[in-house]
Amino acid sequence: MAITASKLRENVYRILDEVLATGQPVEIVRGGRTLRIVPDEEPTSRLERVRVLGTLSGDPDDIVHIDWSDDWRP
Repeated sequence: MAITASKLRENVYRILDEVLATGQPVEIVRGGRTLRIVPDEEPTSRLERVRVLGTLSGDPDDIVHIDWSDDWRP
């Protein structure tokens, strides 16, 4: 689907929702050139985007009893 920049401005949220729902790209013609709005190849869930920086392993009681007084600054 090709639309003008003015049509995009009038219906930007509806058009973006349509691209996300259908996966069909939208072309915008402006100044004789064409721009495309396309969805991501693979949608990811919020959980998949969480970065895991590190994990703790061992006895939980060892972690509870760590002395943080030298590192703690209120």
